Amino acid sequence: LIAPHLDIKKKGEECSLLAVVLLLFGGLESGAGVRTCPPPCACFGDLVDCSRLRRGKMLDFFPEWTVQLKLNHNELEVIPDLGAHASNVTTVILANNRISRISEEQLRPFLSLETLDFSNNNIVELKANSFPALPLKNLFLNNNRITSLESGCFTNLSSSLQVLRLNRNRLSTIPAKIFQLPHLQHLELSRNRVRRVEGLTFHGLHALRSLKMQRNGLSRLMDGAFWGLSNMEVLQLDYNNLTEVSKGWLYGLLTLQQLHLGHNAISRIRPQAWEFCQKLSQLNLSSNHLTRLEESSFVGLNLLDELHIGSNRVSFIADGAFRGLFNLQMLDLQSNDISWTIEDMNGPFSALDKLKRLFLQGNQIRSVTKKSFSGLDALQHLDLSNNAIMSIQANAFSQMKSLLELRLNTSSLLCDCQLKWLPVWVAEQTFQSCLNASCAHPQMLKGRSVFAVSQEEFVCDDFPKPQITVQPETQSALKGSNVTFVCSAASSSDSPMTFAWKKDNEVLNDAEIHNQAHLRVQEGAGGETEVTEYTTTLQLRNVEFSSEGKYQCVISNHFGSSYSTKARLTVNRTPYPTMQCSKHI
Repeated sequence: LIAPHLDIKKKGEECSLLAVVLLLFGGLESGAGVRTCPPPCACFGDLVDCSRLRRGKMLDFFPEWTVQLKLNHNELEVIPDLGAHASNVTTVILANNRISRISEEQLRPFLSLETLDFSNNNIVELKANSFPALPLKNLFLNNNRITSLESGCFTNLSSSLQVLRLNRNRLSTIPAKIFQLPHLQHLELSRNRVRRVEGLTFHGLHALRSLKMQRNGLSRLMDGAFWGLSNMEVLQLDYNNLTEVSKGWLYGLLTLQQLHLGHNAISRIRPQAWEFCQKLSQLNLSSNHLTRLEESSFVGLNLLDELHIGSNRVSFIADGAFRGLFNLQMLDLQSNDISWTIEDMNGPFSALDKLKRLFLQGNQIRSVTKKSFSGLDALQHLDLSNNAIMSIQANAFSQMKSLLELRLNTSSLLCDCQLKWLPVWVAEQTFQSCLNASCAHPQMLKGRSVFAVSQEEFVCDDFPKPQITVQPETQSALKGSNVTFVCSAASSSDSPMTFAWKKDNEVLNDAEIHNQAHLRVQEGAGGETEVTEYTTTLQLRNVEFSSEGKYQCVISNHFGSSYSTKARLTVNRTPYPTMQCSKHI
């Protein structure tokens, strides 16, 4: 009987305590500290969200505890008056309204304002002193109709502004030194109509770290266009009409780490272009009009980590074009025309001993030699997909001891005795292989996966790919004389043959070339084989000193290309006749 009595007493004390707590909360709710959310707004902590009311005017009052205020999508034409409570507000979102003018008088009460969003309104200009002296850090003016920036429009924000967004406006010019904002770190001017940037345009932005100017139609960057941006790290100029890279407009970007120039019309990288931005770690030149990578194209970029040159028109890569890129780990060359670089050059990537990822898809590569990837000891990912590869020499991939992934898809392989190593090698590897490789020749193996062909079926009964039989010879000639280079190749295929001559690795398009072909019978293990022998002759008339160089023939058919050795031509000066004098006594 005693225990139940004690339980009843304890429960009574708990009820009394609960009553006191409820009374205290009730007093708070009826007092001045109540946080009542004005309907139909929503409140979260110190945020009052009155967006999408679509009234064209605001509520009669806002809670005094409001710190963040969302008023977007309300058809407002002016900045609302919050009364005495405005001084506590740090964030005001006025995006997607109908505001056409920024009023200094309407903004003055917001003494604590740090973030102001006017995106998607009807503002057409920024006048001098548009903004009062506020501690504003973030100003968003995206997607308005701003056509001009009047001198002094940002003056009162110079002591605090860190982020300024002016994307999707109608600016056609940027007045020099308009941004006197020493604390600004991020400036966005994408999707305007700025065609030209003059020198010193961004002077005064000493703290700027990133600048975005994509999709402006930019065609001219004058010398010193970005001078003064001594702390810049990221510059985005994608989707413009720039035609070249030069050190003049890169002057002063000593701390630049990322430069994005994709989707322009760049066809030339001037010598010493990177003299003033040697701290670059990422360079994007994809989707431009580059046709050549010279020995000087990337000089000075010793810290470069990523290089994107995909989707250009590159057909020539000079010896040593990548020399000096000691730290490069990713190289994207996809969708170009560098077949001869892979097929004929002696270790085109040999200087890139730290390279980990190499993208070569879509380059019309038909042959891979054992020297194609020499020096790439650290390579982990190699993409050769979307190339109609016909032949791969033995040990072409063996030096890449760190390879984790190899991508290859081709249905054009010449499955003869020289390819029998490939399925064996793949089976021995532990890397993730994405290989889809099937035979095109001989006819009995056509369409079969190379991994379904037995070792006995990889035989060399014919040689459909051209084989060089006569190499061009090195010559010396007198200036003004004629020179002839001869090159021959044979093939067991009746596939049409094409001929080309190169000088110093560049195709001679207007050269005088004579070609001929004849049939001969060749004895082999399988009996007699009818072979077509082709001879191509390069005729050089009235040679000059400029004719000196290394000449090479390239003979191709459906099964691939064969490259001759390089024959050097030396041109000597015509000797002058000497006069012998005799002494008469």
